[in-house]
Amino acid sequence: QVQLVESGGGLVQAGGSLRLSCAASGRTFSNYAMGWFRQAPGKEREFVAAITWSGGPTYYADSVKGRFTISRDNAKNTVYLQMNSLKPEDTAVYYCARHLGLSSSFYPVSGYGYWGQGTQVTVSS
Repeated sequence: QVQLVESGGGLVQAGGSLRLSCAASGRTFSNYAMGWFRQAPGKEREFVAAITWSGGPTYYADSVKGRFTISRDNAKNTVYLQMNSLKPEDTAVYYCARHLGLSSSFYPVSGYGYWGQGTQVTVSS
């Protein structure tokens, strides 16, 4: 059974930074790509970033490219999302997810089979 637990969310002013963490249980963490998604009220869940099992390459949504950085530590079974230059439009619940490994695309929600409970990020203007 895979469990993912996010942490690090909170309230921050525009221009500030937050670092999200996602701790995974199980011994197969290093075998799979991991992703971060977010969902704002009234909107669909959207892709934010993904990282392959080895730690590279990485993929980003255009809206966060240059501001967010995804990384992972396979020894700690943890994936991170460093968020800089935050904007009010980044406000959402952020979820980490484990890729199923059934496709070569990391962008669709449907490509992920395990999800955390989410952590709230609120950026004030």
